[in-house]
Amino acid sequence: MENRRSFIKKAALMTAGSAIFANCIAPQEQRKEIGLQLYTLRNQLVDNFEKTLERVAEIGYTHIESAGHGGGAYYKLAPKEFGELLKKLNLNPISGHYSSGIPNPSDVGTLSNGWDRALDEMNEIGQKYAVLGYLREEERTSLEDYKRLVDLLNFASEKANKAGIQLCYHNHDFEFKEMEGELPMYYILDNTDKNLLKMELDLYWITKAGYDIKEFFTRYSGRVALWHAKDMDSNGDFTEVGNGSVDFDLAFKNKELAGLDYFFVEQDQSNDPLKSIKKSFDFVKANLV
Repeated sequence: MENRRSFIKKAALMTAGSAIFANCIAPQEQRKEIGLQLYTLRNQLVDNFEKTLERVAEIGYTHIESAGHGGGAYYKLAPKEFGELLKKLNLNPISGHYSSGIPNPSDVGTLSNGWDRALDEMNEIGQKYAVLGYLREEERTSLEDYKRLVDLLNFASEKANKAGIQLCYHNHDFEFKEMEGELPMYYILDNTDKNLLKMELDLYWITKAGYDIKEFFTRYSGRVALWHAKDMDSNGDFTEVGNGSVDFDLAFKNKELAGLDYFFVEQDQSNDPLKSIKKSFDFVKANLV
């Protein structure tokens, strides 16, 4: 009888331990760590790629989102080489930005050309998310353009899902400007599968467009898996996180509503990007996570 009680007790402890371990590795817990969108350091990466990434790791960033994929390479490195460098620096390649390929059909590794190959490369480096990062002006001249985009997103997101990758859409402010009686941002999300296409919400751009962050989270609850933590100064320009008017407190208080998995600090323009990412990191660590 005593042995039976002992067995039950041990089994219960093992079950509890497993649950704790599972919670520790859940994406929702990873959001307590701080990621960086590498576009912020695009010039520094050209000058000295490895040294720049070393500095990112030294500051304390734990994961990155790339913005330099094309032609079967990441920042001109083969996927294996890029993945090994990140592993050496303990930088997790959570996400990466890609283009639609619509304006330049010959470009390889886009949603419309060589997408299967790109997905294989993501898996090779251990990436979890792929993001359509930007629509060029010629891709968004009419609602018909957005209809074609939705078709492409439905195609690409289904392929990504089969490859174990989550496709997301990243906004700027132009998606929040009405076109032919429709709001493109809503049109994109309302005409795609909520499980196959998630959102990477840029907190700067939605704020600049004049839309409420919490209202967006409520409308697309559970679908806003990635964020860009980016701030706006009094002139409407880019600044370090915590140095401007974007309501990060509101965003982070409603992260469960949004369905946040990971976020990335980004600053599109800075006189000293390495100094800026350190200031942003310190603010985020002290006040938001």
